[in-house]
Amino acid sequence: MSDVGSEELEDEQIFHGEYEGERNEAGERHGAGRAVLPNGDIYQGMYEHGTRSGQGTYRFKNGSRYIGEYYRNMKHGQGVFYYPDGSKYDGSWVEDKRQGHGVYTYRNGDVYDGEWLQHQRHGQGVYTYHDTGSKYVGTWVMGKMESVGEFIHLNHRYQGNFHNNHPSGPGRYVFDFGCEQHGEYLRIDQDKGNAEEEELVTTTTLKWKPKSLTGLSSCVSDTPGLKDSISSD
Repeated sequence: MSDVGSEELEDEQIFHGEYEGERNEAGERHGAGRAVLPNGDIYQGMYEHGTRSGQGTYRFKNGSRYIGEYYRNMKHGQGVFYYPDGSKYDGSWVEDKRQGHGVYTYRNGDVYDGEWLQHQRHGQGVYTYHDTGSKYVGTWVMGKMESVGEFIHLNHRYQGNFHNNHPSGPGRYVFDFGCEQHGEYLRIDQDKGNAEEEELVTTTTLKWKPKSLTGLSSCVSDTPGLKDSISSD
């Protein structure tokens, strides 16, 4: 699920390469044109005063491809980037960064649809897991699930706070057949000794602590034994 692609830049002030297209009175690349860079990259599209500006297609030698808007040699506006690993980003760009709203389809089929900031998932967004169909709907902070969010699964969902990609603190499980389990996630630190280096290694695990069950009558009548099973989770 690579989130980073090879994005070499065409610096026409240093590398001239080959160019066919329109120029202005000052001899600058201006208007429609096609450039072949010395490193093998190819750009075909609009220029303005010697820089890529407007709609264009940039093909990288590593197989990546960008189709979209440019401003002063930078991806800026709406565009689609095809990465060499098969993943794709379709959305807004600001100064060569994924920023604004966009949809990223990862090589394993997972999809993120939401807001971005400086190449990172940031703001409100939905991440769909291809293998299970589960979804996270909520807040992201610099690439990680943070603050209020919801995990939606096949027949139940979890609603609560998240920290560093994991549930944290108070929350509730909502089951499709009409009941809810309220509780909180606790972070449990465990110290384990390292015999070789004689140092303690601290690992953190999450433990769900149930507190109450609502809609109990419908839960028990619909699914015998459910109360015991979810209370001992």
